[in-house]
Amino acid sequence: MLIILNGHVVDPETGLDEIADVQIVRGRISRMYIHNIGEHYGTDKFDDRDWKKHVYNPYNNEDIENVPDKNERIEVIDAKGMYVLPGFVDLHVHLRDPGLTYKEDIATGSRAAARGGVTTICAMPNTKPVVDNVETLKYVLDKAEKEAVVHVKQLSAITKGMEGKELVDMQAMLDAGAVAFSEDGKSVMDVRLCREAFEKAASMDALIMAHCEDKELVGKGVLNEGVASARYDVCGIPNAVEDIIMARDIFLANDAKTRLHICHCSTKGTVELMRMAKALGANVTAEVCPHHFTLTDADITEANSNYKMNPPLRTEEDVRALIEGLRDGSMSAISTDHAPHSDEEKAAYFDKAPFGIVGLETSAALTYTALVKTGLISMMDMARLMSYNPAKIIGIDEDYGKLALGARADIAIFDPDEEWVVDTAEFASKGHNTPYEGKTLQGRVKATIVHGRLVYSDGIEAINEDI
Repeated sequence: MLIILNGHVVDPETGLDEIADVQIVRGRISRMYIHNIGEHYGTDKFDDRDWKKHVYNPYNNEDIENVPDKNERIEVIDAKGMYVLPGFVDLHVHLRDPGLTYKEDIATGSRAAARGGVTTICAMPNTKPVVDNVETLKYVLDKAEKEAVVHVKQLSAITKGMEGKELVDMQAMLDAGAVAFSEDGKSVMDVRLCREAFEKAASMDALIMAHCEDKELVGKGVLNEGVASARYDVCGIPNAVEDIIMARDIFLANDAKTRLHICHCSTKGTVELMRMAKALGANVTAEVCPHHFTLTDADITEANSNYKMNPPLRTEEDVRALIEGLRDGSMSAISTDHAPHSDEEKAAYFDKAPFGIVGLETSAALTYTALVKTGLISMMDMARLMSYNPAKIIGIDEDYGKLALGARADIAIFDPDEEWVVDTAEFASKGHNTPYEGKTLQGRVKATIVHGRLVYSDGIEAINEDI
């Protein structure tokens, strides 16, 4: 059994926002003791505790086996001054396994996730080979079961080889455990084939996660079309590259009644399009990455390809629009698009280096620093955007993304007061490609618990106590 004492518990599902103790038995939350409605009991008083009194039990689940044996030993974590949050659910992660494990693998990627408080990661299918068949899908899921310290959900490609010519066997992939379908890294440019995929997904109640990029319009684009592309003499990527395909996909999804999620939105136009989608009644959600609401193309003041990602860093106007979209609910989730590359690959100039940055180990701190500390959103909003909403989008919200009684005990303990400097030498990820190297952030994940087990700790000890 594990007890977390004195933490500020934030649960978006039930609205709990109080100092409380959390009891975990057999990997699930079995009791909460809220300080402001009753006496706070220390661990030396468990023998005398009235288990029915002062219990936070929104579902009145009396069938949970939560009374421990009196001889059982427990682990105790004191989270005083810290937030106890539902473990983050990252909808957009590149684990590079199979085939590209020099960049990342399931073990290192999952450890990076744990350092960032991410307890569930959704892995994109653009590996080598592509996850477009049951055999490769099972390889990832089996390996994750053995090596990952967090939950790994795997997406399937939409088309075979991600070549945009022929659909995968979507039903077989769904039956084998694929959690969604995506062609991440590109769009399905054949609109007829894309429509067919959306209709097939709708018939199975499956989720499509779309990377929106007009291949012809992007051309050889490298950085945002504007100050950065001019400064470094590279081809620019206009906002319309993203906006055009997003509009197309929203209308296709609305016609087919498809569940659609738009990945890594970066433009003001995408926020307006999401408002349009909601007005249409389309079942569409969208995510924003921390780098797109914390940096602009004007911040690229050196020829450093760690600032190269796809979509690119946009303008201040785009950043303001994205933040407002997160605040008003137009944008539903914060994800990382964690995309590790080798140091050698990223050492190349902008026009040669690959797109992408790592994000698992910095996303919580960036969100807190940029949005919560500044008062733009609340801690409840952060938990909703990083935990609860992503779990609902991917369809796993019955057991993930919340801290309600009976829920799986996936938890991030977050210290809002700690300032720290990003040092990629300390990363668990193989990728060091981040533009935040050397930057000071506030707020840090101090412990991560997955299904009741402490999988990461930064200075927090789980102390064994006798009941």
